[in-house]
Amino acid sequence: MSISTQGGEQHRPNVVKVGGKPGAKPGEKTPAGAKTPPKGPKGKPITPIKVNQGRNWGPIAMFTAVGVLAAGIIGYGAWQAFKPPFDWEGAAKAIPGIVDYRETNAADLTRTHAYGTQTYKQSPPVGGNHNEVWQQCMGNVYDAPIPNEHAVHALEHGAVWVAYRSDLPADQVAKLAAKVTGKEYMLMSPIEKLDKPISLQAWGFQLKLDSADDKRIDDFITDLRINATQEPGAVCSNGNTATGVTPLTQEQVQQMMQGANG
Repeated sequence: MSISTQGGEQHRPNVVKVGGKPGAKPGEKTPAGAKTPPKGPKGKPITPIKVNQGRNWGPIAMFTAVGVLAAGIIGYGAWQAFKPPFDWEGAAKAIPGIVDYRETNAADLTRTHAYGTQTYKQSPPVGGNHNEVWQQCMGNVYDAPIPNEHAVHALEHGAVWVAYRSDLPADQVAKLAAKVTGKEYMLMSPIEKLDKPISLQAWGFQLKLDSADDKRIDDFITDLRINATQEPGAVCSNGNTATGVTPLTQEQVQQMMQGANG
């Protein structure tokens, strides 16, 4: 027996779905546990927007730079600690034309303090007995000859003495002066009747040249300045600044020392 409604049509009860997920399209099945994408106002699925979480390169770059710098400092420190010492003697002997009187005339390179004029086998001298007071070698450029006895004492302290013939052209003298002026453990002066236009001296070493443009001048200074000292730590200040070829007498030296101490 069937139940009929008015008009003879069979009535199917309405089904009301409360809550829950939207149904799948006809013929499709929603996998168990899968989430159905939300729909927009017109029923179209809303495509999720992906947010690109990019890396913050600023801190990464900073830490990388710091790491590289630290590695460089450590590497440089290790290199400084283990590198071989500068072979200044080998470098000096490799300069073309240089003479090492320590090998050929070592007996002449005495170091006794003496007063009065001294006799030297080399001109200009590169060592030997000398005055008790050194010639000041704080980058001094003397415009007249200086006493050999004071210049040799400056060499003992590690100075390089740039001597030049008195008739050297002014432009050449200026080039030499530029290498000396204001540089500690350097001094410069003219010499009468020098056999070469320019002569460089350090204790035991000598190099004679024709031109102030010769690059060997810089090599000589680099290799021997301070390195050739016979008294490490000896100063170049407070020395004799007088010109002339006559060295200070004992009385003058004593007066000079008393004035310095007073």
